Amino acid sequence: MQKIMTGKVKEVYAIDDDTLEFAYTDHISVFDKIIPSMVPHKGETLCRTAKYWFNILNQNGINNHYISEPSKDRMDVRRVQIIRDYSKIDNTTKNYLIPLEIICRHYAAGSLMDRVKAGKVTAEQLGFPKGHEVKYGEKLPQPFVEATTKLEATDMNLTTEEAKKMAGLTDAEYDEIVKTTLRIDEIIAREAAKRNLIHCDGKKEYAYDKERKLMVIDTFGTLDEDRWWDAEEYAKGNIVELSKEFVRQYYRETGYHKALYDAREKGLPEPDIPALPQEIVDRVSKLYVDMYERITGEKF
Repeated sequence: MQKIMTGKVKEVYAIDDDTLEFAYTDHISVFDKIIPSMVPHKGETLCRTAKYWFNILNQNGINNHYISEPSKDRMDVRRVQIIRDYSKIDNTTKNYLIPLEIICRHYAAGSLMDRVKAGKVTAEQLGFPKGHEVKYGEKLPQPFVEATTKLEATDMNLTTEEAKKMAGLTDAEYDEIVKTTLRIDEIIAREAAKRNLIHCDGKKEYAYDKERKLMVIDTFGTLDEDRWWDAEEYAKGNIVELSKEFVRQYYRETGYHKALYDAREKGLPEPDIPALPQEIVDRVSKLYVDMYERITGEKF
């Protein structure tokens, strides 16, 4: 096997022209930065959670790239080409990674709230009446779906038109991606509700297969891609974060988040992200194991 890529949380190996192997590591990343701390069991829990969801997609007839799980922290998947020159992609291109991340939000949280506070997203865009004050944790009147870049060093928000142009998509093809995302989120919400979880938001990635049929790829429905809350606590008016959101909050509280985004806004060199204290590493590791069991209903 030949290693072809080291990503933020996984290494990618080529088995042959049609097959890749994902090896999930214990690295953790936030704000597109890899933290210099390893989190025990993280890679295995991510891999096994992703496998759980891909099996559910298969049961629901949703095309995806999953083939098999050679070990508990590895996954074999169908291989597609990565085309970095977007001018070479149009609506006839086949077997390629669609260079977008599709974010679907059901509650006001995370970076969406940052953008609301900064006036970059309005209450009306989220489906609220004009003049409504959006509060953290509030359920959105309708799912808010948007696209960001996938292959750039840092994710950039795109308008629908920019996303379609970049990825070589027709209006109908983009609509199919949005509908598929909403269908998957309905399945996740239904399964999560059985285990007293709220699925707040998450991202999906897609490709076209050799027949240009839409295919779900990468990983989804995990603590890395998605935000989860405890449903019982939410009903009492409390938001209990059950994802790596508290790691993001740690870096917000230390001031690193502000320093990083100030540097990005000004085009200055980005500050290195510091390691996590051991106490937070231990907390994160326990959370990944506990949430694997809670999301899937399986023992670790």
